[in-house]
Amino acid sequence: MTEEIFDIIRKRYVALTPEEKVRQHIVSVLINEKQIPQSYISVEAQIKVGKLIKRYDILVYDHNFKPWMLIECKSENVKITPEVLNQTIRYNQKIDSPYILLTNGTETYCFKKDATTKEIVKQENFPAFGLK
Repeated sequence: MTEEIFDIIRKRYVALTPEEKVRQHIVSVLINEKQIPQSYISVEAQIKVGKLIKRYDILVYDHNFKPWMLIECKSENVKITPEVLNQTIRYNQKIDSPYILLTNGTETYCFKKDATTKEIVKQENFPAFGLK
């Protein structure tokens, strides 16, 4: 029998894969440490990238329910590489989130898209999430 975990965002049990373990940890951090309301978080929804249907891992919305941070989760044994960043940037071309976070549970990198130049700039810290 496959081990499962209850996903409070999707409101159902899901298989506890290595990637899901990282995803659930990040959801917990967003809610419990960063104080982001559950209703501002979307998990594993479909998006169309070119002609392909893909799924993002986590999308956090701001207080106006506009995309704020796109999060790509990998299992702990998958390194965060430029290819992972490029995959997330491709997804973000559709979503248009100002922040991107990449994590495998061990390594975590945050980037901000410059609103003017569209350049992706690495951030030293997790950005502040403020409710208005």
